Amino acid sequence: MIWNAVRESEAPEKRRTRQLADLKDLVARLYNRVPFYRGRFDSQGVKPTDIRNLEDISRMPFTTKDDLRETYPYGLLAADEEDIVEVHTSSGTTGTPVVDAYTRNDMDVWAEVMARCLMMAGAEKGDVVQNGYGYGMFTGGLGVHYGAHAIGCNTIPVGGGNTERQLQLMRDFESTILTCTPSYSLYMAEVAKDMGLNMADLKLKSGIFGAEPWSENMRKEIEEKMCLKAYDIYGLTEIIGPGVSNECSEQNGLHINEDHFYPEIIDPETGEVLPDGEKGELVFTTLTKTGTPLLRYRTRDITWLERGECACGRNLVRMHRLLGRTDDMLIIRGVNVFPSQIENILMEIEETQPHYQIIIDRGQSHLDDVELRVEVEPKFFSDETRELERISRKITEAMKNKLGINLHIRLVEPKSIERSMGKAKRVIDKRTL
Repeated sequence: MIWNAVRESEAPEKRRTRQLADLKDLVARLYNRVPFYRGRFDSQGVKPTDIRNLEDISRMPFTTKDDLRETYPYGLLAADEEDIVEVHTSSGTTGTPVVDAYTRNDMDVWAEVMARCLMMAGAEKGDVVQNGYGYGMFTGGLGVHYGAHAIGCNTIPVGGGNTERQLQLMRDFESTILTCTPSYSLYMAEVAKDMGLNMADLKLKSGIFGAEPWSENMRKEIEEKMCLKAYDIYGLTEIIGPGVSNECSEQNGLHINEDHFYPEIIDPETGEVLPDGEKGELVFTTLTKTGTPLLRYRTRDITWLERGECACGRNLVRMHRLLGRTDDMLIIRGVNVFPSQIENILMEIEETQPHYQIIIDRGQSHLDDVELRVEVEPKFFSDETRELERISRKITEAMKNKLGINLHIRLVEPKSIERSMGKAKRVIDKRTL
């Protein structure tokens, strides 16, 4: 099923015509109503009338997270304050938060795009959506909530944490759709096993997981342990929250709601726009937002774009699931590595569990020491040094053969790595302490 077939399956040229009209209107509003953007335009010698086609967007200035922090709280507001009906901020715990202020129009757009995403993952009227994303200033919980209501789903606003209670509600209310972070879903599976609860006995059919990168192998692990079909969702507070893109039943990339969020892929070093299919940094322009619209916002997320009609019936451009971020990339002895690549390898090793941490510290030789802490499956964890050494060698060889890196492997007992009810903290960089 498709929530809005008129928009999600319309002819590409018709969509481009609308995108161009919305882009022209957006750029004019930013120039006329937001002093920050007017100053940025003037300093770069560009003006709203320079937009004659969609490709002209490459002439426009970028916006970064630092820009949002420096203009906190309302420096990027493009609407009257009296027209703001809701405010959200980033989930980060350090530094000045970034603000997303919503008008009534923005709330309607948010519900619309989230309804699309939920339906891409199989939700329909009458489903029971158990929403395990956090409510409050974090956009995750309320974004799902609004979209589920738009469809007509029974929504359980449980939020994160209290895992035994989560599982009890899942059983008692016969939840059919679960939304939370992928790492938390695996923790749920652990707790369910300890409770003697068989996930196969529940009614779950789909899980919509986001807010952190996860690998294809983690998908398989989640689907096996949670007994559902796992879908990737993407969004960020700066753009609107969850609802920017989502996988459909084909699971061949995430459909971007591009009539609202215009995507580009750029070279993160030069800012040059890259063609479809080339890997680079994802950039978004919020075509239809009226509260705090953003022009060419640099997400720091690494992916690529693919176009063409999908077997699901949609022809919205697709983004490949995230490969990592430009600012969490590790450089290990000159090799660029994303944590998700390490995770992908670990998920292929049967003796390990999908719980790990990467510890980076500065060694006595002034070179970076990287330790990979990995939980071992209970049936393989023992006091026999020989067995643990075998598993350690297996991980070491896999990392060297597939990524070309050498890591210090530290095997730890099951459940010894701290669990997260939200985003899992995979990398601990002690060099900054």
